[in-house]
Amino acid sequence: MKTILVPTDFSDTAYNAAVYAISLATNYGATRIVLYHAYELIVPIPDVPTMIPMVNPDDLKEASLEGLEKMRNELKDLVPPEITLVTRADNTLLAATIEDVCKTEEVDIIVMGITGGTKLEEVLVGSNTIDVVKTTSYPVLVVPGGAMFRPIGKIVFATDLQKIVESTPISQLTRFLDLFNAEVHVLNIDHNNKNFSSDTPYETLLLDTILEKYNPVFHFVDDKEIVEGIMNFADANRADLIITIPKKHGLFETLFKRSRTSKLAYQTHIPLLALRE
Repeated sequence: MKTILVPTDFSDTAYNAAVYAISLATNYGATRIVLYHAYELIVPIPDVPTMIPMVNPDDLKEASLEGLEKMRNELKDLVPPEITLVTRADNTLLAATIEDVCKTEEVDIIVMGITGGTKLEEVLVGSNTIDVVKTTSYPVLVVPGGAMFRPIGKIVFATDLQKIVESTPISQLTRFLDLFNAEVHVLNIDHNNKNFSSDTPYETLLLDTILEKYNPVFHFVDDKEIVEGIMNFADANRADLIITIPKKHGLFETLFKRSRTSKLAYQTHIPLLALRE
């Protein structure tokens, strides 16, 4: 891991995520952190009345750069000499261009903050983070607003044990397990064996084989609520990180029903690493 991208909206939550990213870099060998602000210029549609005032794009860019410089100055005393802290601003939608930004900056992981609480807070503060998790192929580490960094000694890998080979980004997963060198607890939440099938023992064996060198411990928990089951298990076992693989959903479900990963990101106070299948 060499480069960490930290998208920011200059909120306390984003600041906390940046502090977490600095500690992550310091402990696990990253040498470069990019503070990134994506700002969008609202363009009026002809013949459509609007109360939104016109904004000079140069003023918008200048405000973005000033915000980034202020943030960099506030963080610089936390950054050791071997780590470079740089800034970048683009006039764009964050989720729409995050993939290209990660490519050009040679990013290894995205670190973003999220705030839970009221539904309004979830919509306003969390939407960008969830959108990025859904759209990018890069690993996204979601840092809850109040989370403080601690070395990763215990990982909970939450999985549905379905189509392990097809849906598991094995190289990404093992890269992080190698990096963190932590205890690995594989967690499957089900209720009354609803999702158990004739393939489940085989899929479990496959995953055990893939993770063999990490000596994983498998846990099968009965809980009607998958999100709460993961959180309760992670809390009870004092996990430092939850890893999950968001599965692809149909358009209707994506638009009108929160995915389990989205719910988990809003509710957990433990950092959540999302890897795309």
